[in-house]
Amino acid sequence: MTIDQGYNEDQANTFNKYAFCCAIVASMVSIVSGYDTGVMSGALIFIKEDLGISDEQQEIIAGILNVCALVGSLTAGRTSDYIGRRYTIFLASMLFMVGAVLMGYGPNYAVLMVGRCICGLGVGFALMIGPVYSAEISSAASRGFLSSLPEVCIGLGILLGYISNYILGRHLSLKLGWRLMLGIAAIPSVIVAFAILAMPESPRWLVMQGQLGKAKKVLLQVSNTTEEAEHRFKDIIIAAGLDENCSEEIVKPQKSSQGQGVWKELILRPTPPVRRMLVAAIGIHFFEHATGIEAVMLFSPRIFKKAGVTSKDKLLLATIGVGVTKVTFLLVALFLLDKVGRRRLLQVSVGGMIVGLTILGFTLTKVENSKEKILWALILSIVATYTYVAFFNLGLGPVTWVYSSEIFPLRLRAQGASIGVAVNRSVNALVSMTFISIYKAITIGGSFFMFAGMSIIAWIFFYVFLPETKGKSLEEMEMLFTKKSKDKNVAMVSDPAHNV
Repeated sequence: MTIDQGYNEDQANTFNKYAFCCAIVASMVSIVSGYDTGVMSGALIFIKEDLGISDEQQEIIAGILNVCALVGSLTAGRTSDYIGRRYTIFLASMLFMVGAVLMGYGPNYAVLMVGRCICGLGVGFALMIGPVYSAEISSAASRGFLSSLPEVCIGLGILLGYISNYILGRHLSLKLGWRLMLGIAAIPSVIVAFAILAMPESPRWLVMQGQLGKAKKVLLQVSNTTEEAEHRFKDIIIAAGLDENCSEEIVKPQKSSQGQGVWKELILRPTPPVRRMLVAAIGIHFFEHATGIEAVMLFSPRIFKKAGVTSKDKLLLATIGVGVTKVTFLLVALFLLDKVGRRRLLQVSVGGMIVGLTILGFTLTKVENSKEKILWALILSIVATYTYVAFFNLGLGPVTWVYSSEIFPLRLRAQGASIGVAVNRSVNALVSMTFISIYKAITIGGSFFMFAGMSIIAWIFFYVFLPETKGKSLEEMEMLFTKKSKDKNVAMVSDPAHNV
């Protein structure tokens, strides 16, 4: 595909502040999503004491969010094709608000479950739409940075949840503390809901709807020059199956503009490139949680307690360290995604995770088999946990969302991404709802050896199936997956003019 290559490529590669602002607002809904995960890890300590729930009920309340997120993610793809990316983010924010209010009220376990389920639907919507919207308004040169912002916001949300646990758990009564921890999320949800309405719609979605005039206006805002906007516009309309010389403001939308027939193209009769995209998206989402991150993020107080930390305050402080590590390395990853590339970051990330998980499994096994406290094992357990979290967030965490939001063709992008998120939430739910039972069955050290084994399989999968997508326009992805590249670390199409 060679279209209008006369624009200034250096200007196209310059960071666009307006696109950055749009991505920030779209990503802020993910802060609430992350907060729900982070705050529940500590709130469970207080909920168990206040409501007297069992370990099995704790597993259910922890994991039900992801079961409902599975439903939300499968619904979100078609919804965003129908009402647009922007209003889907608005809907996610409203779901978070209602769920947070119910959990904050929380007179009993049943109401708490209902609120958690509604928040889960919001999580499903948010996880799918945030990266897709960010990817669709960004240029190829900054897409890795912008579409990984939702994952950074999830990390910030988790950290805020941990801090909320520590502060509110110490200074408020048992009955009020955990309810305020959960209910306070309603406030940012409302703010995000109305902030997103001030942002433009995705230009690629507007083209799908035949609203070419509006799409051009948005592209002029998120591009650095008129020439860059025109270049990106032509690529988009060709990818949408329209005439590149079309001068009309509004045209008849394509059949798949509102998601019709997409499932047939994705699942029933996929072309070889789409099948490879689907395998890549499902695989990366599966391994993101099959390698154990949810067990660490949600049950880190239990892990540290098993390692030998006994004080409730120290448990929550050690957990805050997990959140700080997560955010720090997510910020590092932001600046590496578009320089180092997705594939190399994955290889380094998963390699480090294998080391961290193996050491954690060894030290926890040593502590569990000892009748007295072993200080070196306690310290090494905490270091190994932080190492694992650091390497995960350096690569696998952010790359998962960037990769799955950028590889599908325009007509299949929203619902293709929603399938990936559905797999992600399914595995997340499985891990969070079974972790306590698993470590009781095979020991807590054994459970982390199991996650280390899954990480080895993940490394092999990424090496074999995932080509590099750095620097490629969204419209080039189908060509990239058409046949195997000899060097998977380099995208198959190397035309520099397409870095838009």
